[in-house]
Order: sequence, then C-alpha cells, then structure tokens
Amino acid sequence: MNPTNSSMQILSDRPIVLACDGIERSFGGLKALKGTSLDVREGEIFGLVGPNGSGKTTLVNVVTGFYPPNAGTVTLFGENITHVAPHQIARKGVARTFQNLALFKGMSVLDNILIGRHTHMHPSALGTLFYWWWAEKEELAHRRFVEEIIEFMQLQDIRDEPVETIPLGLQKRVELARALVAEPRFLILDEPMAGMNQEEKEYIARFILDARESRGVTILIIEHHMDVVTAICDRVVVLSYGEIISQGRPQEAIAHPKVVSAYLGERGAKRHNAGVAS
Repeated sequence: MNPTNSSMQILSDRPIVLACDGIERSFGGLKALKGTSLDVREGEIFGLVGPNGSGKTTLVNVVTGFYPPNAGTVTLFGENITHVAPHQIARKGVARTFQNLALFKGMSVLDNILIGRHTHMHPSALGTLFYWWWAEKEELAHRRFVEEIIEFMQLQDIRDEPVETIPLGLQKRVELARALVAEPRFLILDEPMAGMNQEEKEYIARFILDARESRGVTILIIEHHMDVVTAICDRVVVLSYGEIISQGRPQEAIAHPKVVSAYLGERGAKRHNAGVAS
C-alpha cells in the first residue's frame, strides 16, 4: 500500500536518521555523484532506484565510509560521519547487505549469521585464557540472539547446512539475517532481491516489513524491481548519472517522464507515453 497524505505528514515529523548534503564523488574523469542530497526519516523504508551505473551503490559506499566523498557531508543520527571509518560507522548502529553475496563458503548458515555479531563482541587475551569463567557467558548470549534471528527469518531447517549448498533465495535470507543480528538502527539493503523469482521476492519483502515493524529498523533499499519498490517503500529517490531526477511517493516518482526516459531511452519513452495516452 502506498503512503497517504497523512502518512507522509507523519514521516515528515519524524527525526532524520540519515542526511546526505551535496555529495560528490569522482573516479578519475567519471563523476559518479553530482551534488546528491537526500534525507531518510526514522522508521521509514526509503527506496534508492535508478538505471545501472546511476550512482546508487556509490552513494551507499560513501554513507558507509568505503568511499570518502570529494565534496558534501553525511550526517547519521545527527552526527557528522563524512570521514569516519567503516568499522566505526557499523558500531554506530548501521548494517548492510551487498549487491553481490558476501557469504563465507565452507561455513554453515549458523556461523555465517554469527559473524554479524562482531560489533557486539569484546574479545581479549584474558577472555580467551579464562574462557570458562569469563567469555563463555558472553558467547552463549550472542548465540541465543542469533537463534532468535534464525527463527525470525525461518531458517531453522538449514541452520547447520554449508551456506554454498542452499538456493540463492535462502542465501539472500541468510545475508539479511546476518545484518539483523548486528541489531542495527539503520539497515542498508543493496539489491536484496536480485536473481529471485516472484515467490522469493515476496518472502524477502515480508521479512523487510517485519524487520521495520517488530525491530524498529529504519531501512534504505536499493532495488530494481519496481513492483517491490512501490509495494513497500514510503519514499523513493531516483538517480540517473549521479543526479536526482525524481523523488517522492514511489508511484509518482517512478512515473516521472525523466525516469521513464532514463530507463527506456528517449524513443522508448515516446512509445511508452503514446501507449499510456491511447
């Protein structure tokens, strides 16, 4: 269901979780981002869409500290994080999934998910030396939380399977589970439904909505499946060649002539508009 006027007003009254102001990023002579500005409000699912090469993942990599911007600022929970290292940003309550699966082959589903707890772990030489008196209690607490997320993501039946042996749709679910065990306040999903069939997409969409509702997570999602974007996102920004060409409610933003042209090309856009008019 798409946001109504009243729901959009509620969103505008909420605190800003992420603010990007005038972000620029170049790679040699290629300008991937050209003064991009946006804000994500607490509790919303915010869509970042656009054709391949439009700068979506580059913007996420700037937000998470992988790429320093050439200009502009990134503010998270009211704090300037423009030049903060990725591991420090993760400790501030940010988790993400990647466009290409970043699971560890040769390890079980359980162990892959457990790795997501690393920001909450406090290893030390003393803890290792006195494991039975000291570190065991912490490890058991982490494992209990991981089991809770495994149940939440309905992965109980494959928890001990080597991750490379399970289907793509389940691997995507494992990656989402690994992000959730970090207990993020802000979750970034980079094409979480790429390569999925319709049934798998519906499963992941439901888990994303449940994560927002039951765990209070604010979510930014990069996605190419427009049916998903219009179904679960509160607002979207559309990028093309590093510039915002449309933003607002999903159906309205995606229907903008500039967006249609960016996806279909000028001739394709004319044929699309002619078809709509007829």
